[in-house]
Amino acid sequence: MKTSLLCFCVLFLATAIPGSAQNPASPVAIQVDLAAEKGPLKPIWAWFGYDEPNYTYMKDGKKLLTEISKLSKVPVYVRAHSMLVTGDGVAALKWGSTNAYTEDANGKPVYDWTIVDRIFDTYIERGMKPMAQIGFMPEAMSTHPQPYKHNWGPENKYGDIYTGWAYPPKDYQKWAELVYQWVRHSVDRYGQKEVESWYWELWNEPNIGYWKGTVDEYIKLYDYTADAVKRALPTARMGGPEVTGPNSDGSRKFFTAFMDHIVNGKNAVTGQTGAPLDFITFHAKGSPKLVNGAVQMNMGTQLRDINKGMEIVASYPSLKNLPIVIGESDPEGCAACSEDFHPQNAYRNGTMYSSYTAASFARKYDLAAAHGVNLLGAVTWAFEFEDQPWFRGFRDLATNGVDKPVLNVFRMFGMMPGQRVTVKSGLAYDYARIRDQSVRAEADINALASKDAKSAAVMVWNYHDDNLPAPDAAISLQVDGLPNKQMEVQHYRIDNEHSNSYEVWKKMGSPKAPTTAQIAELEKAGQLQQLKSPEQIKVKGGKATLNFALPRQGVSLVKMTWK
Repeated sequence: MKTSLLCFCVLFLATAIPGSAQNPASPVAIQVDLAAEKGPLKPIWAWFGYDEPNYTYMKDGKKLLTEISKLSKVPVYVRAHSMLVTGDGVAALKWGSTNAYTEDANGKPVYDWTIVDRIFDTYIERGMKPMAQIGFMPEAMSTHPQPYKHNWGPENKYGDIYTGWAYPPKDYQKWAELVYQWVRHSVDRYGQKEVESWYWELWNEPNIGYWKGTVDEYIKLYDYTADAVKRALPTARMGGPEVTGPNSDGSRKFFTAFMDHIVNGKNAVTGQTGAPLDFITFHAKGSPKLVNGAVQMNMGTQLRDINKGMEIVASYPSLKNLPIVIGESDPEGCAACSEDFHPQNAYRNGTMYSSYTAASFARKYDLAAAHGVNLLGAVTWAFEFEDQPWFRGFRDLATNGVDKPVLNVFRMFGMMPGQRVTVKSGLAYDYARIRDQSVRAEADINALASKDAKSAAVMVWNYHDDNLPAPDAAISLQVDGLPNKQMEVQHYRIDNEHSNSYEVWKKMGSPKAPTTAQIAELEKAGQLQQLKSPEQIKVKGGKATLNFALPRQGVSLVKMTWK
């Protein structure tokens, strides 16, 4: 690694880490004004999800959930597919099952919540909350049950996953009773207050192959589902429609048809106008590709989806203020599509995923403010894949129990205090330029900043869509509005030398079966690390300037605390 330079300068006070980083002639000046508050820094990042629900209670799944729960000051919400799918509970790629619903020889429903409970118990024990996804279709209820279970791998066509679980029910009344029984069981097991804090939502991406019915059939299913949820617990929170890619014509039409029904449609159950809706969901994904053998991301594609989804919500005055959860919000669309068969996904193990995450989440706040909508959460669709090869290139947060660099961005978010403050404009990119052009010219070097009564934090990133070598950036971070007090400065870093288990694994020779000692070393490398020891400084005049070098695709968190 190029040796980096760090100095903390307060008036004429400066200390430095020796080094010889190759910096541009002119530092990038990032100005933070702690006096200019922008409202609460909502923990929109504290939402995670995954396809394979049975990983939840496996050894590495439980370990990762424990780590995720600890990185946040607020409860983390978890969304998983296939909570009602028929099967033996054995996990596989893009597959999960709970066997919650079967029928006896006479067609009478048989409910078994054993596996569902095991999943939700794992969350609740860690102080986490379910974003309870109601789906998919049990085998006995599907209008087209066979084939039902798929045997998919990354080498197969993605469309092969869409089997009998993706079809409408033969009997909407039986479906509604299943939903009612699930919610009532949850209240009985966890208590009304706990279940009132959850979010219930119907299906996943019904505008593509996940739903083999029509738009009208999905809306009908929503009416039956929402009615059942509210009958079981009138104070439960119910939402949808979880469409993906709102910037496309088909998704936009599906989304608006659903929203029109909520406002003006005839309810299939009650015959009255509209249906219950407590929060609104849609998905947004980027689109990486290989260019001359190197990965090129496309953050603009993801931001355009978010922009269009928020634009649609804002166009409905009676729904505009409802919470929005971006039910999946990621650099691309398939967590289980590994790097070995999909080389454009080579960004996932290293720091490109972490810098993309920092830069994109900051712009989600900006987009919500621009549209005047209520963004509650953005689900990162990444978890872990049990007993797979080390660093195979899945979109995951950890591999074989070892945290990857991207998880440390969420640790940084968890350390940021509650009031967002202004990062002054004039830098190369804002949300609008990235939405329209992505990051194809100069690098996106910018920051997200927040404060409370006793601290301030600034997350700084050096991101580019092209994963190519580049000189370190010289950063001049200027913080105004500080109290004139003694304070401690801590500088956390994600780059090739810090908070990066992947680089350590490669230096080991990329072992397929690391030793116990190597695993311990990798686990340590996967934690969030400081660039240097904490610094004590004395602020005068309410200002501090912190100078440091930030490598391409690196992320820094500068935390300042005082008494």
